[in-house]
Amino acid sequence: MINFIPFTDKLSSKFYDLNIVWLNELFLLEPYDEYVLKNPKISIIAKGGYVFFIEYKKEIVGTFALMPCDTSSYELMKMTVKESHRGKGIGNEIIIFAINFCKKKQARSVCLYSNTKLNNAIKLYKNHGFKEVPLTDDAPYDRADIKMIYHLY
Repeated sequence: MINFIPFTDKLSSKFYDLNIVWLNELFLLEPYDEYVLKNPKISIIAKGGYVFFIEYKKEIVGTFALMPCDTSSYELMKMTVKESHRGKGIGNEIIIFAINFCKKKQARSVCLYSNTKLNNAIKLYKNHGFKEVPLTDDAPYDRADIKMIYHLY
């Protein structure tokens, strides 16, 4: 069983530490990533967003954020689970939690940007009903080669 823990200053460094691993392994760390990961209170929370941590057996094993895109949608971003805890269904639980959370906030949709190299992540998103939409020039990440959206209503 996992618990979803809202952002606290005490856990702030975990947001950076958990995300930096996969970003460095798979891609070049972009300046935007560095800024967001080091400043979640300013870059996400102060803009009306949310950062959550995933606790499993009293250990923080994952994190993700929801950033408002506009008045009626959120971007699911910086979602990661420690490699040692992948394959346990935690990613599924994160997606379900994020969708339900956004519904409670009366959002109309949840979008995300990803890279098709992340086969398991893309499969996870599709399994939960996210659909690919055209990627526009205003994508916040250079590495993004896919944009997906989930319509809540």
